[in-house]
Amino acid sequence: MTGPYFVGVDVGTGSARAGLFDAAGTLLASRKRDIQMWRDAGDIAEQSSDDIWAAVCHAVQDVMAQTGIDPEQVAGLGFDAACSLVMLDAQMQPLSVSLTGDAARNVMVWMDHRAMDQAARINATGHSVLDYVGGRISPEMQTPKLLWLKENLPDSFASAGQFFDLPDFLTWAATGSLTRSACTVACKWTYLAHEDRWDSSYFHQIGLEELAEEDYARIGQTIVAPGSPLGRGLTKEAAKSLGLRPGTPVGAGLIDAHAGGIGTVGADRDAGAEATMAYVFGTSACTMASSAEAHFVPGVWGPYYSAMVPGLWLSEGGQSAAGEAIAHLIATHPARAEAKSLADDAGQSIQSFLLCEAQRRCPDLSSAVTLAGARIIVPDFLGNRAPHADPHATAVVSGLTLAADFEDMLATYVAGVLGVGYGLRQIIEAQHAHNVAPRALVISGGAGESDMMKQLMADAGGLPILSTTCPEPVLLGAAMLGAVASGHHATLQDCMDSMSHIGARFDPAGGHIAAQHNLRFAAYQSLQEVERDLRARLAKLDEAERA
Repeated sequence: MTGPYFVGVDVGTGSARAGLFDAAGTLLASRKRDIQMWRDAGDIAEQSSDDIWAAVCHAVQDVMAQTGIDPEQVAGLGFDAACSLVMLDAQMQPLSVSLTGDAARNVMVWMDHRAMDQAARINATGHSVLDYVGGRISPEMQTPKLLWLKENLPDSFASAGQFFDLPDFLTWAATGSLTRSACTVACKWTYLAHEDRWDSSYFHQIGLEELAEEDYARIGQTIVAPGSPLGRGLTKEAAKSLGLRPGTPVGAGLIDAHAGGIGTVGADRDAGAEATMAYVFGTSACTMASSAEAHFVPGVWGPYYSAMVPGLWLSEGGQSAAGEAIAHLIATHPARAEAKSLADDAGQSIQSFLLCEAQRRCPDLSSAVTLAGARIIVPDFLGNRAPHADPHATAVVSGLTLAADFEDMLATYVAGVLGVGYGLRQIIEAQHAHNVAPRALVISGGAGESDMMKQLMADAGGLPILSTTCPEPVLLGAAMLGAVASGHHATLQDCMDSMSHIGARFDPAGGHIAAQHNLRFAAYQSLQEVERDLRARLAKLDEAERA
């Protein structure tokens, strides 16, 4: 085999993955290494940057060993990652974000919600910067997390040498460059990419004035577009750890969902990026719509300029719990042991077995909605990111009986998948009301590998679902960063045109199936409203009691 080849690295919530691609975007091999997470009370989720980097290095080494490709033939490398917060000390060593003081626990995971109070206080300021995060900042973003660190670990906050978004930490570990990606800082740190600046008044108003006063030295002074070449490429130390060539070009990174967007939205060349919304369905789920003009959609993050497709505005909807919600429903069901035994016998994971069983019973994929019966699940286990921007929202399950067998578990599983689909439909409708109207979605992420899943999401979401020929479009998006950094492609748009290709299309069902989904979606929204109303009434009752 002859090059050039490109390596893409994707760090999700539970694992680091590496993929090797040829210049046409064909995946030659991929490997995965698990990463550790600490989960504590109070919505705390922490990781280790050393553990993450070690997993990345092992995954890349595994891919190179699997293919036998000469490192000299690898022309470029790109990283994407979940948008977690990494804290290092002045010597660039791990500095704990944990109340335990354990230095290994120096990463505050994106799903960590400890900064709820800080987010609420920031939102109460009504600062104009918030217009570019959908009107309300989320505790999953970095300035509420930084404020929590300042208030709860003040010595560590003051002595910290750098605060990184995880994708930027990875490119620093690879190249030694402190340059940040416009994707990370615009989407999670309130950088105004359309004006090429931070807003000092925001940091002073919310209580992080020292970051402005030090001219943002610890959160990013040099901001570049994704795919821009960093430093002199791989350092000797990083190259040795990865099994690659020193000096291999490395592109500025992307958030993992946005890498999935880059790897998919250009695949339908006839429609173009603006007509095709990316839907990345993994532990959480994100929708990403591109447009030539800025659209302000309440509860939908953004608009962010050049955060995904250079030159276009990005509107980002999200579901804090998607795959995580479905996994929770499975883990807590009384029939889990029975399902695991059946899945083990079939040599599958429980979720794969459930999907296959649903498809066996319903060869007409859309008819699988009947397996859910009257069960409706609102999977807001980690709050509602979009379109309600309500981190206090909780999940609702309707239609339970005393049944506790495998049949009931299958009903719960299908209802959970449909619940994620109805959340997607809410985001689509909210954006459509503000002139963001994609005609189809291109899916990526682990949950998008099954035809059954794609058809159910099309039926529940109400738009066609497209898939690409590449089985790992998130990894492909990361590899595209390396292709641009190496100069093999001039722009990410060029990569999107030549390295991504449409595979299959799944259109929403009509007739009786569509009528069922319309009824279920109305019930879904009603359950959400009841849950919000109950919380509001209880809060008023508690307030009256305290008075």
